Amino acid sequence: MLARGRRLVAQVDTSVVNLAVKRIGAELGSTVSGMQWIVDAYNLVYAALLLTAGAFGDRHGRRRIFVCGLLLFAAGSILCAAAPNTAILLAGRAITGFGAALELPMSLVLLTLAYPETKSRQRAVGLWASCYGLAFVVGPTLGGSLVDTAGWRSIFCMVLPLCAAAILLVRHASKESFAPAGRRLDIPGQAAAVIALSGLSFAAIEGEHLGWSSVPVLAATAVGAIAVVGFVFIARRTAHGLVPSDLFQQAPFGVSVAIAGMMTLGMYALLFLMPLYFQTVRGRGVLGAGLEMLPLSTAYVLVSQWNGKIVQAVGARWTMATGMAAMGMGELACATIRADTNGWYVSFALCVVGVGLGLNTAPVNNVAMSSAPRSRAGLASGLLNTSRMIGATLGVAVLGALFVRFAGPAPSAQTFGAGLKAALGAGGAVELVGAFVAAIFIRPTARRATNRRRPLAA
Repeated sequence: MLARGRRLVAQVDTSVVNLAVKRIGAELGSTVSGMQWIVDAYNLVYAALLLTAGAFGDRHGRRRIFVCGLLLFAAGSILCAAAPNTAILLAGRAITGFGAALELPMSLVLLTLAYPETKSRQRAVGLWASCYGLAFVVGPTLGGSLVDTAGWRSIFCMVLPLCAAAILLVRHASKESFAPAGRRLDIPGQAAAVIALSGLSFAAIEGEHLGWSSVPVLAATAVGAIAVVGFVFIARRTAHGLVPSDLFQQAPFGVSVAIAGMMTLGMYALLFLMPLYFQTVRGRGVLGAGLEMLPLSTAYVLVSQWNGKIVQAVGARWTMATGMAAMGMGELACATIRADTNGWYVSFALCVVGVGLGLNTAPVNNVAMSSAPRSRAGLASGLLNTSRMIGATLGVAVLGALFVRFAGPAPSAQTFGAGLKAALGAGGAVELVGAFVAAIFIRPTARRATNRRRPLAA
């Protein structure tokens, strides 16, 4: 219950901010690139610090780090609500990203430790994953109503009661746990990861605004590329690096981590752009845009409830491949949307994306966590979530930049369709590549891995 509640906190925040970003941008005078930063200030810090957060949890106690993350998340939300300008808002978003990096992977670890028996763990992880979709039901309706009635600042206050409830529940619903040997912190590797992700995100988001040949963009690209090389070098030369190569010797683990990144790259671009479409092209308010997104979240929640039985019937391999293919086809359908597109077609396309997301999320988590050694659950969870958030960060940055390239920095109803075609077309193609990867590289043995009894250390 605790872990699922924390999943709900994070995704409510994400879903509501994606809906409200146009209203926030209008009040603060932001272009599309500014709106991208409002989303990616959270995603970038979250992605860059997840692995170190996993090490903190393994060494200093998963429950303790979980609570610290919740406190930081609440503090960042308060700063966002009180932000007088864009700079303070981005600082608050970065702090909430730091808090999410500390406690979200711990929520999955606490969940797997609470359910050591495989079938019960699969059901629990399925419910944990369904909170992602539940958040996209709660967020658009409650959050949209708040934005339309009380203003966008109110959305950052709505997660505070959930954070407080999670902190109270952790005292009763979870015991403290550590990794037997703990893990060392890889400061050089962490620094390289932050520089790489920051540099490449800056170049992607600001390229259209500052010019792709401008000194800041070229410098950011060069620094980011050098940092990527440095990160790989450090990982190979350091025995206790952020990304130990021996963990990826388990093929199902490495493939599921890669698929998690592909899944969120296209998905987060869609979650960023479709609410803008409904508000810019269809003239909806924030609540109206949220309601238009409900076919996606409703399909996700419904399919997630049956995911465990589907995996047991056909295996993780084909469940993941079908899920990624459905997401890809749904996003390609969304790429064809124009101002006069029939509303039923839009709802159907979003529903297909939701079905694919519902099929794919739980088996990705189960294959990754079941393939990792029990003493490295925190690291495995951190790697999985890092891949997800790197995909999310680059999805908003790179596919958002592609959107701006074709739709312009201040898109109109006439140019919006061209931007969607480029951005979501590319996102859908990535999802289809993920379907191919799952079908080829998730072998039938991965199904047995998710169905055998594999207890994790407390």
